[in-house]
Amino acid sequence: MKLKIKKGATVEVIAGADKGKKGTVTALDKKNLKIQVSGVKLLTHFDRKDGLNKKEGFINYSNVALVSNPDKKAPAKRKAAKSAKA
Repeated sequence: MKLKIKKGATVEVIAGADKGKKGTVTALDKKNLKIQVSGVKLLTHFDRKDGLNKKEGFINYSNVALVSNPDKKAPAKRKAAKSAKA
């Protein structure tokens, strides 16, 4: 399935515990339709060697809205067509 949201795009969470937060997409899981957004769904993992580690978890693709996409450029403006004189 082709996704409209790409890596590096800015998105806003529209559902869930982190509703209203904005961040950039850091990873995509196209098979399971999940995305990883910076600063959203922070998970804490304890490791004996390193102690507490925090990282972002994956959230459902349907729970975010696209704010801006870095790949898309603004459409070029066309020059006005000259009217035909009769």
